[in-house]
Amino acid sequence: MKRLKVLVSAYAFNPVGALQLHPGEDITGWKLVEQISRFSDVWVITHSYNRDAVLEALSQRALNGVDINFINLPLGLRLLYRIDFGQRIYYYLWQILAWIKARSLHKKIHFDVAHHITFGNDWMPSFIGALLPIPFIWGPLGGGQRTPKGLLREYSLYGRFAEIIRIIIQWLGRNHYFRRRCAKKASAILVCNQETREKFQGKYDKKIYFFPVNGISSNALTSKLNNTEAQGVFRALTAGRFHRLKGFALAVKSFHIFSKKISNSEFIIVGSGSEKDRLERLIQKLELQSKVRIHPWVQHEKLLKMMHSSDVFIFPSFRDGGGAVVVEAMACGKPVVCLDSGGPGFHIRQEWGIKIAPNNPDYVVNEMAKALEGLYLDKNLRKRMGETARKRAEDYYLWDRLGDRLLRIYQEVLLVSSKQ
Repeated sequence: MKRLKVLVSAYAFNPVGALQLHPGEDITGWKLVEQISRFSDVWVITHSYNRDAVLEALSQRALNGVDINFINLPLGLRLLYRIDFGQRIYYYLWQILAWIKARSLHKKIHFDVAHHITFGNDWMPSFIGALLPIPFIWGPLGGGQRTPKGLLREYSLYGRFAEIIRIIIQWLGRNHYFRRRCAKKASAILVCNQETREKFQGKYDKKIYFFPVNGISSNALTSKLNNTEAQGVFRALTAGRFHRLKGFALAVKSFHIFSKKISNSEFIIVGSGSEKDRLERLIQKLELQSKVRIHPWVQHEKLLKMMHSSDVFIFPSFRDGGGAVVVEAMACGKPVVCLDSGGPGFHIRQEWGIKIAPNNPDYVVNEMAKALEGLYLDKNLRKRMGETARKRAEDYYLWDRLGDRLLRIYQEVLLVSSKQ
């Protein structure tokens, strides 16, 4: 197949990921453009906040065949980022600007395909996808997942109100004319979890593809494993942005139960965010200061080393669409304990992890503690799950493998388009 001319809309497109903004989406945008550039010439439209990191990366290693266009809304509108859903309003407005840029580029270049990558929300339309008169690929998308009803009481009153507003906005978004037009016009819709797929059930089934929003690089598979058993400590690890939806407080409570039985244990929480103070107060209340440590967010390579030097990875997020750290823990050969919800529920199977039904906080806490105890007591199970997790990551989540799958989807899309 000749090299295609592909237009990519990737608001988040950043090789390092900015924790204070959109780290998971940033890296997804960057990695998928890398893969698309293997078989296509790519024109990327992205937000200007990515500029410094992108130019720094390109000074070290060029992305051949990739033309990057940075665009930005007026500076004053960045104030929207100070409120929960303000960033989505900002992004909606930014997409209008992106469409104007895309239309101008298409008049000159005549693209074969348009691909909207980030943000990957099923309920927010892509104006480029809806309006550009060429085959359109949408995703990978999340957004269908919700906080399970039984876990809503873990949120503050403000948090519950924010969840209600989120549900209302999503409903309005899914009934937006341009969102419906995107779904109808898309030649392929890539989704990263079952809940999001359900939002497209019916007449769109034939163009739905499961496609993870997270992948891994080969270095995640080649790092050496540190032996924590030799240190006489059973180490649990978790990582992410300290936000109410991540459920880290439940992980601390479950470790409290577990550590009462297993004294040679510790729990490391890597990250930062608005929930840090709450977590610190909980750790003090449970008198876990000597066993639970909050570690500031670290660069990707350092996080992989920390994963390799742990025994189990915990990720009790209530509604993550993807869950990049879950896939990375699998690549590091670690069994994962998570909730059966969203992306983590999609990634993990019983052969390489333990999924817990998100019934209510007490149930989750007790079941996570039982899972930790079971993995501690059965070293063979821990080893077997870790090896299977690592193989699954290598077979399914390597970025190059995902790129190969994406190429096949492009070929199918263009074949169908040529017959119409």
